[in-house]
Amino acid sequence: MDTSHLPRLIRDRVVESLADTPMVCLLGPRQVGKTTLVQRIYSERAYLNLGDPTLLAAAQRDPLGVIESLPERSTLDEVQRAPELLLAIKSMVDRDRQPGRFLLTGVCQFAVAPPGPRITSRSYGGHLSAPAG
Repeated sequence: MDTSHLPRLIRDRVVESLADTPMVCLLGPRQVGKTTLVQRIYSERAYLNLGDPTLLAAAQRDPLGVIESLPERSTLDEVQRAPELLLAIKSMVDRDRQPGRFLLTGVCQFAVAPPGPRITSRSYGGHLSAPAG
């Protein structure tokens, strides 16, 4: 057993949420282990880090194109950097409600997303699970 990382109490809730919800979002402050958690329990998922400037530029330029190019199950880290992706993800989920399609991590609440297209006018009810610890 690897003892170099503390167990995350929210782990089971994330796993449960992905079993029945198309889009799960793990939000929290910086440096609390969100990325480490999703990488450790879902190493087989495609992983995109929007902290990468090239990927971020592509996501901002063509959000739907980026989302449509992803494999069936994908993790998007630092999603708050490209709020434009949320509408593209919602579009994909509206077409195919397969549970566990998207696992998102971010450091801010979507209601106070950085400048860019407004996303708070959209409802993500039935699309998104944000497990609480």
